[in-house]
This record gives sequence, structure tokens and C-alpha cells, in this order.
Amino acid sequence: MNQYLQTGVEAKASLVVAETDLASVISRDSSDAFPRVFATARMVALMEIAAARVLKPILVDDELSVGVAIDVSHDAATPIGATVTAHARYLGREGKLYRFEVWAEDAGGAIGRGSHKRAVVSTARLLNAAQRRNRDAF
Repeated sequence: MNQYLQTGVEAKASLVVAETDLASVISRDSSDAFPRVFATARMVALMEIAAARVLKPILVDDELSVGVAIDVSHDAATPIGATVTAHARYLGREGKLYRFEVWAEDAGGAIGRGSHKRAVVSTARLLNAAQRRNRDAF
């Protein structure tokens, strides 16, 4: 990390809901049934992207931010073709973790909100730890 991050800094991320973003395509098991609306998992991912964008200016070479906790509600359905925008506002540090308020909206208004925490890590160290952890699985 190379600089201080001021509380209140915000970033956003948007997408047009495509077939691959629908809850109905999340499971690979045809016996599972989910609706053809924007998936909660995709909303969470978009919120993570927004929060990661807040942290991007303070990262140095070989650093990235990773999500470590999220607590959100998904309160309204969004159809295919609609644009969803997720926002993240930096609230401050909790030890080594960066805390965010996150929310998402479509043309009809708010669709979800909650809190998110991220950590800044070394990319090489993270990948090496993942390989060590799963060495016997491959």
C-alpha cells in the first residue's frame, strides 16, 4: 500500500443483466429451480468490484484486494436487459480490514444493500497459499 485512503471515497460498477447473470443459470443441476431474474451472487460480485475500485489507488505492484466478509440483502428483482449499478463507500479500517457500505440499484430504485470488508494482500502470496492448501487435491 502506498497511501492513506480517506473515508467517504466511493466507486461504482455497472452491468446490463445478461442471460449469464440470472439466478436460473447459477446451478448446473437441472433439478434446481431458480427464477429468471438478476442473481444475488452476481449482485454481490458487482458490489465487490465497486469496493475493489475504491482500493485500487492505494495498491502497489503485486497487491490486490480480496473480499473477506459480506452481509447484504437482495430486496427487489431485476429482469434481463436492465442496468444494475453497485456502489461502495469506504467507511474506515477495522484492523487490517477495509470496511464498506455497499448498495445496488436498477432503474426502479434500490435492489440491495449491506456491508462488506476487504483485505489488501500480496498476489503471489495469495496464489502460493492457495496452491499449498490444495496441493493434494490435484
